This record gives sequence, structure tokens and C-alpha cells, in this order.
Amino acid sequence: MRVDLHMHTTFSDGIRPPEEVVELAIAGGLDVISITDHDNSLGVASAQRAAEGRIRVIPGIEMSSRWSGESIHILGYFVDPAAAALTAHYRSLLERRHIRMSRIVGRLADQGIRLTLDQVDGQRASDRVPYTRPHVARALVRDGYATSVTEAFDRYIGSDCPAYVLVESPTPEEVIGSIRAAGGVAVWAHPPLRHMTELLPRLTAAGLRGVEVFRPWPRRVREAVASNARRAGLFATGGSDWHGRAGDGELGDFFVRGEDVREFLEAGGG
Repeated sequence: MRVDLHMHTTFSDGIRPPEEVVELAIAGGLDVISITDHDNSLGVASAQRAAEGRIRVIPGIEMSSRWSGESIHILGYFVDPAAAALTAHYRSLLERRHIRMSRIVGRLADQGIRLTLDQVDGQRASDRVPYTRPHVARALVRDGYATSVTEAFDRYIGSDCPAYVLVESPTPEEVIGSIRAAGGVAVWAHPPLRHMTELLPRLTAAGLRGVEVFRPWPRRVREAVASNARRAGLFATGGSDWHGRAGDGELGDFFVRGEDVREFLEAGGG
């Protein structure tokens, strides 16, 4: 069994719609996937309909939080996409990201970059999708202010750039609570190894069940993350964090063996 539990669609900062992601996953030989868009689960139903029993689609979400000035992402699996806790998180974040993007556009204008919010809108699948920095980065590329998304981040909207604006976020404990309230299983996404000793006990106490171990990481990093997870009594998950961008490769190039995430699959009743 080939598994990939971390991918994004046009409902956040991916560039392929859910239906197309499903077809690409099937073509890549995957058996189990999860749609884990940032801070919303709007694409799950479309993906599950497109799957038509040909591939298993686990409902998921990747929720943003902040701890000690760092961005911490928590994956929620087996969630009810319509749960009130997720809807409340999504609505709050949608508003905060709209305010943030307006400020980013304003700061870009201060640098002589004529980019409107309407132009950034053209990079979103719909107005239901929260604004993200890749949306404005792609608009900058389209309008000739940068030659690539990477350059747009490096010159304009990276965390040390003049147009960067911090978005307010809940704590990791709060988003774990929201995932649990939605009937889901909380997993720490791409955990920074430098924070695991201090933060992992706090997240575990809040109800964290797993850690994303299997990623396109160097073996040394993967083994260290896995060791921390085992000591905390948490299971391992894994995925490609695929967005469909240049350099991401094809879905199915990276996969996790089913036996390596059996405990996770059993936690969701599968």
C-alpha cells in the first residue's frame, strides 16, 4: 500500500483543484491520500466524490498556529469537514488573512509596486480560499516584479522583507483542541527538530497523537524526529507536502509504506 498524507489543492496554496489532485494521485500509483489544505477542509468533499472508490481519501486539514514567535502547523486527520470548530477557525482566519493581505499590498505600494488586492484575487480559486503569501508571490511573478515565486519571497514578502506582515494565529494547543472537537486526530506537521524537546510534551498533553516523520528529509533528520516521537508514545505519519509547483515532482514519486503508518490508519478506524 502506497500512502501520501499531506497535499494541497486550490482551496489553499496548491495549484491543482481537488479533482485533478485525485486523478494525479491515482496515476502515480497511490492507494491512500489526504487532502490537507491550510486552515480549511473545503476541498475534501470534491476529492472524495472524484475518488469514486478508486483511491481512499482521508479528510484532513493543516491548521496554522504560533508558538514563541514560530509558525507551528498541526495536521488534523479523520475530521468532520463540517464541524463547528473547523468552521469557526476558518471564518476567523479568512478575516485575519484578508486584513493581512491588504497590509501586504499597501507595503508593496510603498516600494513602488502597483499591485491591487483584485490582482491577488486572481491567484485564488474563489473568495472562499484564505489569502496566502504564495498567492501574492504568483501575482508578483505574473506582473513582472519577480522572475519566480522564490524570488518574490526573497525580495518582497519573506519574513525579513519590508512587505512582510505577520498574521495573528491561535496557539498549537488551541488548534489541537479544534481538531479533537471535529472528531479528528492531531499530528504535528514537519516539526522543527530544534523545538521538539521543549514543545512536544506540551502538545502531547494537549492531545497530540502523532508526528509527521516520513518526509523528503535527510535520513539523519527523519531518524531524529522518529526517535522523539517514539519516546513520546506517538505514532508516525508522512507525506510529500505536495502543492503541484515546479520542483514538487509528481504525486507518487514520494510515498510512505502502509505498514509504516498502520497505527495511524487504525486510529482512524481504517
